[in-house]
Amino acid sequence: MFKTIANAFKTPEVRKKLLYTILLIVIFRLGCYIAVPGVDNVALNEAMSSSDGIVGLINIISGGAFSRFSVFAMSITPYITASIVIQLLAMIIPSLERLTKEGGEEGRKKINKYTKMLTIVLAIIEAVGIFLSYRTSGIFIDDTFLTGALVIVGLVAGTAILMWLGDQITNKGIGNGISIIIFVGIISGLPSFVGTLWSLIFTDAGFSTTGLLLSLGIIIGAIILVAGVVFVQQAERRVPVQYSKKVVGRKMMGAQNTHIPLKLAMAGVMPIIFASSFMTFPAMIIQIFVSDIATQTGFLAAIYNFSIATSSSNVGIGYSIANAIVYLLLIIGFTFFYTYATFNPAEVANNIKRNGGFIPGIRAGKPTTEYLSSIISKLTWFGGLFLAIIAIIPMFLRFTNLNIAFGGTSILIVVGVALETIQQLESQLVMRHYKGFLE
Repeated sequence: MFKTIANAFKTPEVRKKLLYTILLIVIFRLGCYIAVPGVDNVALNEAMSSSDGIVGLINIISGGAFSRFSVFAMSITPYITASIVIQLLAMIIPSLERLTKEGGEEGRKKINKYTKMLTIVLAIIEAVGIFLSYRTSGIFIDDTFLTGALVIVGLVAGTAILMWLGDQITNKGIGNGISIIIFVGIISGLPSFVGTLWSLIFTDAGFSTTGLLLSLGIIIGAIILVAGVVFVQQAERRVPVQYSKKVVGRKMMGAQNTHIPLKLAMAGVMPIIFASSFMTFPAMIIQIFVSDIATQTGFLAAIYNFSIATSSSNVGIGYSIANAIVYLLLIIGFTFFYTYATFNPAEVANNIKRNGGFIPGIRAGKPTTEYLSSIISKLTWFGGLFLAIIAIIPMFLRFTNLNIAFGGTSILIVVGVALETIQQLESQLVMRHYKGFLE
C-alpha cells in the first residue's frame, strides 16, 4: 500500500489528482469549523457536551461538524438517503429502471441529477427538523423567522457544497468522492479515540494496570477486526470460463481460459451506510414535529427510542435487541439488493454465451445463470452476515462504561474506502504505464 502511494506521488498525472483530492479534503475540514449564522457558541458547547443517539451518529460521520453546528453539520446523509430512495424507486418505476440499466452515460447523468434534486429536498426537511429540535435549547441567538431561515439556508448550502466536493473528487481526483468525505469525517475522530485509551491507562488516581490491559484488548481487537475486514473485502471466488476458437475478421482467435472474479463482499460497506440511514430516518422525522421527544412517553417516543438504539446507550435493552434484529435484516437485505444491482447473473451468462464461452461442466444459457446465481447467493449470505455481526456487536458494548465512538461500523467504512482508493490508485498507475508503453 505504501509503495503504491509512493509511486503515485512520483507520477505527475496521478500526483496532480492526489494533491487536488487533498486540497478538497482540507476545504471540507475547514468547513467543519465554520458555524452557521445565528448560533450562540457558549450555549452550543453546553448543549452538545453529551452527543449520543442520532446526534452522535451524525457527528461521527460529519467529523464533529454537527457538535459545532457548522455549515457541514448534516454531512452527506441527505445524499445517502436520496440515493437509497432513487435506487428503490428504480425497482418499481419502469422509466427509472430503463435509465439505470440501459441509459448508459446519459442515463447515469439523469439519475445523478434526480438524486441531487431529491437531496436538496431532503436537506431542507432535515434542516427544518434540526432547527425546530434545537430552537428551545438556547443554542440560537433567538428563535425568530430570520434566524431560522439563516440556519436552514446555511445547513442546506453546506450539504450542497459537500455534494459538489464529492463530485469533484470523483471526476478529477482519486476515489469515490462521497466515500472519501465519509472516510475523512470518521478518521478525524481518531485522536479522541486515542485520548479515550490514554484516559483509561492514566486516570486521576494514577497509572491503571486494568486500564492498560483493557486498552491493549481494544487495540488487539481492532487489529483483528481490520484484518478480518481486509480478508473479506479482498477475498473472491474465481469462476473458470473457457472460450473456444473463433474467427474475427480474417484471423483465427485461439481458445482462451479465464475466470470471473466474484467478490465475497461485492456490496462493500454500502449496505451498512444504507441501513444506518434507514434506521435513523424515523427519528429525524419525529424530531421535526416533537422537539422534546427524548423526555416523552408513548408510541412516538417508542419509535424514536427504537430508531436511535443503533447509536445510543440511553435506551432500554429491549429497544437495542429489537433494533439489532431489524438492523441485521436490513444489512442483509441491502447486501442482496446492492449485489444484484451491480451484478446480473443473467446478463453475465448471456455475454459469455454470445462470445462463445462456457463454464466447464455447465451448459450455456439458463444453467449458467442458475449456477452463477447460486454462487452469488452463497457469497452474499456470508458477506451480509459478516457485515451485520461486525456492525451489531459494538451496539452492545455501549452498555459498558466505555465510550468508544470508533466502533465496528466505522472500521468497516474506513477499511473499505481505503482499499477501494488504493485499488483506484493502482489502476491509475497501470493505465499510465500502458499509455507510456503504447507511446
